[in-house]
Amino acid sequence: MSKKIIKINHIAKMEGHTGFVAAIINGDVKKAKMETQEGARLIEACLLGRDYFEVPMITGRICGICPIVHFLSSTQAIENAFNIKVSEQTIILRKIMEWLQIIHSHALHAFFLSIPDFCGIENDLNFIKKYSKETNAALRVRQFAIDLVELIGGRIVHPLTIEVGGFKKLPAMEEINKKMKYYKAILEDAILVTEFARQLPYPKFSRETENIALYNKNEYEILSGDVISSIGRRYKVKDFYKEIKELHQPYEKVKRTHLRDKPYLTFALARINLNFSKLNPEAKKLWISSGLALPCYNTFYNVYAQAVEIVNGLEEIKKLIDQLGKIDQKNIKVKVVPKANDGYGAVEAPRGILFDYYKFDKNGKVLEANIISPTAQFLANLEADLLVYLPNVYKMPEHERTIKIRTLIRAYDPCISCATH
Repeated sequence: MSKKIIKINHIAKMEGHTGFVAAIINGDVKKAKMETQEGARLIEACLLGRDYFEVPMITGRICGICPIVHFLSSTQAIENAFNIKVSEQTIILRKIMEWLQIIHSHALHAFFLSIPDFCGIENDLNFIKKYSKETNAALRVRQFAIDLVELIGGRIVHPLTIEVGGFKKLPAMEEINKKMKYYKAILEDAILVTEFARQLPYPKFSRETENIALYNKNEYEILSGDVISSIGRRYKVKDFYKEIKELHQPYEKVKRTHLRDKPYLTFALARINLNFSKLNPEAKKLWISSGLALPCYNTFYNVYAQAVEIVNGLEEIKKLIDQLGKIDQKNIKVKVVPKANDGYGAVEAPRGILFDYYKFDKNGKVLEANIISPTAQFLANLEADLLVYLPNVYKMPEHERTIKIRTLIRAYDPCISCATH
C-alpha cells in the first residue's frame, strides 16, 4: 500500500489563519481537509446578557474587512424580533452600504489576493508592476467605495451611523453627489478589471453542488428577501435557518453547516447562478461575453463572478442614489420598543449569506445568540471540491501542486476570522 500526505501549513493572502492536509492512498484521495488555525473568539458568548443596541456594535467587530454586513444582519434580526419596519430612506441607505461593502471587499480579494494566482505570479510587487493599468483601476474602484462608506457610515472600518430603527446621522446629499461625479470613470475602471478577469486561464473543473442565495423577484437581492436553492426550493429566512445543521468538530473552532446532510455553496458565483436575470445591463453583458453557461459549477470562476458583481454593484448604487435624491432628507428613525421574542437576519456578505439569530427578554437583553457566517457554510463544499480536484494535481512537483491547491482555496475567498467568531 502506498500512502502520500500533502500538507500546507499556512494559506497566505486570505483573512485569518488556515492550513490544508490531504491523504492519498494507492492513488485515491481519501482526505482533503482545511485546518482552521484561529483561536476561539467567543463573540456569541459575549453577546449574552447585553442590551439589544449593543449587539451590532459587537458583531461588527467580528471582521475588519466586512463589518457592515455584520452590523446589518444583526440589526435586521433585532428589528425582526421587535417587529420594527424601517423607512424607505433607511432601506436605501443600507442597500448602498451593503453594495459598497461588497465592492471594496471584492476589489481587494479578486484583484490583489486571487487573480495573481491565475497569472502565475507569486510576488505581488511583480504582479502590480506587470499589470499597472489594471492595478490602478482596481485601486480607484476600491477607493471610491471606501470614500462613500466613510461618508455614509462615519468611518471606514466599524461604521458609526447604523443603528436599530434607522441611522444616527444622515449623510448630506450634496456630498454624495460630489462623490458620484466620478461614477462614470469608476464604472469604466470596473469594466476594465472585469474584462481582465475574464481572460484569465481558469482551470477546467466542475462539480455540481446545491447553490443558495437571497432572492427577490424585483432585484438582485442582497439585504432581505427569501432564500432560494438551485434545486428549486424557496424558504423564508427563519425556515432555512432551521433547515441547516451546524456541526462542531472537536479539533477546530469553526462551526460547519450541512443542508440535508450535504455540503452546499453560497458566494458570488452562487448568487449569479441563481439571480443572473436580475443583473444590471453592464454586468449582465460582461457575464454573457464570457460565454459561460449557467449554472456554472466551476468554482474557480467565483473570481470572475466577484468582478462582475463589482460592476453590478456600481450600477445598483447609481440607481439607489437617484432614488434617495427624490426623498425628503429627514432622519426618519423608528421608535424601538423591546419585547420578549426571537428574530432572524440574513444579508448577502461578499462571501455569501450571513445569518444572525437572537432571542430577547422583555427588556431587550440577549438570551440566546447564533451567527452563521458564509465561510462556515461553504468550507465543507470547498473540501468536496478539493477531493475531486486533487487527483489532477497531486503528482505535480510540490511547489507547483501547492500553487494549484492554494488557487482553488483562495478563489473561494474564505474568511476564517468570521468563521471562528
